[in-house]
Amino acid sequence: MYENPQTVAAVILEPIVGTNGILVPPDGYLQSIRETCDRHGILLIFDEVMAGFGRTGEWFACDHWDVAPDILSSAKGINSGYVPLGTMSVSKTLADWLKDYPLPGGLTYAGHPLACASGVAAIRAMQEEGTLAQATASGEYLRSELAKLANKHPCIGDIRGKGMFNAIELVKNRDTREMLVPFAAKGDAAAPMSEMMKFAMNEGLYLSFFSNCIRLTPPLNIRREDLDLGLEILDRTLEIADEHYQP
Repeated sequence: MYENPQTVAAVILEPIVGTNGILVPPDGYLQSIRETCDRHGILLIFDEVMAGFGRTGEWFACDHWDVAPDILSSAKGINSGYVPLGTMSVSKTLADWLKDYPLPGGLTYAGHPLACASGVAAIRAMQEEGTLAQATASGEYLRSELAKLANKHPCIGDIRGKGMFNAIELVKNRDTREMLVPFAAKGDAAAPMSEMMKFAMNEGLYLSFFSNCIRLTPPLNIRREDLDLGLEILDRTLEIADEHYQP
């Protein structure tokens, strides 16, 4: 409204924000963005590179809210990274428009048959193995176990996610919500987080983080015993963050 909707070509967003801490929108949020874009003739573009192809327990994160974009980008889980592959999908309305207004473009290896075949094979395997249902069930189990860890570790300020796309947010104090480390901290400022990553890796668990959030994104078909092993190592890892808690 401040910029004048007529000057906006498109809105692009991640239905569930990935790198910045697995931020799950409240119900109704994506629907309101879709309605606003439709009202003003603005394209809606979803980036599903991280959350797409089963990561959240649905084929795409936007499916949780039954919202379809005009353009959807994806990669990563489309073929588990066996061969470099990314896609841009468009709505039928946009596809029909492109028939009259072609967009010449491409890359040297665009549409490579080997990469596309790997994507088809991966999708077929996910369908045959019930990967989406497994990701949903494993995610629910993971978050229930994380809730138990939150009762044990005061450093846990929040747990959030869908399917196997989860995060725990670490704080110095639950009442003030002060972050364990500053936003986008690096070097010495991020020392507590870096120390935890190193400890976990030495114990056999790979973790990644941004700011004060640890991202938990196990394989969609992980065995329960492996998930439990990871949680056991995470339990001990969080003791490092508890040392920085300030009640």
